[in-house]
Amino acid sequence: MEKEEIKNLTWTFESFVNTMDNWIEFWFARDLQHLLWYTKWDNFLNTISKAKTAVESSNEDISNHFADVSKTIQMPKWAKKEIPDIMLTRYACYLITMNWDTTKSEIAFAQQYFAIQTRKQELVEQKMLDFERLNARKKLTTTEKEFQELAYERWVDWVWIWRIRSKWDTVLFWWKTTWEMKKKLWVKSGPLADFLPTVTIKAKDLATEVTNHNMKHKWLYWENQITYEHIKNNVWVRKYLEESWIKPEDLPAEEDLKKIERKIKNGVKNLSKK
Repeated sequence: MEKEEIKNLTWTFESFVNTMDNWIEFWFARDLQHLLWYTKWDNFLNTISKAKTAVESSNEDISNHFADVSKTIQMPKWAKKEIPDIMLTRYACYLITMNWDTTKSEIAFAQQYFAIQTRKQELVEQKMLDFERLNARKKLTTTEKEFQELAYERWVDWVWIWRIRSKWDTVLFWWKTTWEMKKKLWVKSGPLADFLPTVTIKAKDLATEVTNHNMKHKWLYWENQITYEHIKNNVWVRKYLEESWIKPEDLPAEEDLKKIERKIKNGVKNLSKK
């Protein structure tokens, strides 16, 4: 396929992209029908049906990728007619192209186009999740630093702070110490929080935020008062997670946040060189 042909096909496919208010891109099936050289709508519906079966077999919700809609078209003498149409995600479009003849250059291009676009979307979504997790970790670091400073102001030493941190992990992770959780998640070095999923990091942060608030506003002093307060808050957070069917000790480890941070910094450096 010539470069000029690829360029023209890319422009054609891009011209039919639609965007929702939440920036989700989609294609109308009627447009895709013509892009893939289908002459009859009924024949194209058979191909869409096969794609739906593929989605269903992968335990995905069909309605997330295929949405039935209607479209108004102009008829002769200023008449209008409602016709059925379907809103398709990139993934849906990709599956549809997999059920067609790749000897045609347009079809072969369509397969590659939607495959690349779907992968691109997956990478963007993963990066967004990485940023969210990284920001949650930074927030937890700030909250724990404030906890430590407040504790020092209340005549508590670093030995106690080490003990209380171990105690609140034992509460949050259902009688598993920090060391035991590291062993379970195969954390060989670095803080446990760098390997926790976002929901657990935010849970730890919330419990610590509440403790910090009450230390300042309830005038909590001494080791026993602060220990009781912080354990109480971790018990409350643990209970809330359990009510949502989340058990922090059973969640798998995530990629080391230090590695993710390095990837992001290297990505920024590479962009600045271009």
